[in-house]
Amino acid sequence: MRKSNNRIIKINEEIKRELSQIMRSELKDPRIHPMTSVVRVDTTPDLKYCKVYVSVLANDEESKNTIDGLVHSTGYIKNKLAKLINLRNTPEMTFILDQSIEYGIEMSKKIDQLKKQEKGEE
Repeated sequence: MRKSNNRIIKINEEIKRELSQIMRSELKDPRIHPMTSVVRVDTTPDLKYCKVYVSVLANDEESKNTIDGLVHSTGYIKNKLAKLINLRNTPEMTFILDQSIEYGIEMSKKIDQLKKQEKGEE
């Protein structure tokens, strides 16, 4: 089981790297925001499906449009991925908006505000 787990981890990293490259240089859909990055890829053990977690540094409407553009481009992305990665089956991709980076930035700002308030009280 351990060997299979390492294999999936390596496949996830390879898919993540190739998807990032495809999104950065080959997709021409205007809905896809230029500040889009692949955060994580989770592939099922049978390599039939994978969840692609995408972070977009933009407002909510642009983020939604980016996900729509990625979903619309899934066939093209899958075709390019099949050519780049040597797998028997190229997984079906589901794009999920990951807002953890935006959440971290928001929390960092709140912590900075609290620190300023504490310094102001002293």
